[in-house]
Amino acid sequence: MSRDQNAGQNHSVSIDNITFERVEGFKYLGTILTIQNSIREEIKSRLRSGNACYHSVQNLLSSRLLSKKLKIKVHRTIILPVVLYGCEAWSLTLRAERKLRVFENMVLGRIFGPRRDEVTGEWRSLRNEELSDLYSSSNIVRVIKSRRMRWAGHVARMGGGRGGV
Repeated sequence: MSRDQNAGQNHSVSIDNITFERVEGFKYLGTILTIQNSIREEIKSRLRSGNACYHSVQNLLSSRLLSKKLKIKVHRTIILPVVLYGCEAWSLTLRAERKLRVFENMVLGRIFGPRRDEVTGEWRSLRNEELSDLYSSSNIVRVIKSRRMRWAGHVARMGGGRGGV
């Protein structure tokens, strides 16, 4: 049967008298898998987890007692791994890239804090370009792309002797 003929029907699979119900999506090894094979839900889930992580350490990131270097280490070692878990398998759309950059700029904005405008003397948030100039590391999208390339290299070097490949 074609996919269209199955639309709206609830099918289940039986193997050895065990019935598995059909679901739209599920979490496997910490990653959300959907019936459409879309990564959108996974990225939203990762950003929610990253946001929760950010809020748990936001007092550290806005503290004047810690150096900017230490705050960046907190970002790299606590927040980024939560957001980037499993990113090697993501195929990013422009919308997803934008959401990831917005999240990263929110965290960096907290780390680097506001600046006093030289002309008006008023406090203002840093612009995205200013944040990227202050943050010496690659942005989150470049990190994802480099991890995907590194993973592709591992897969290419695996060879045909590996089971299932």
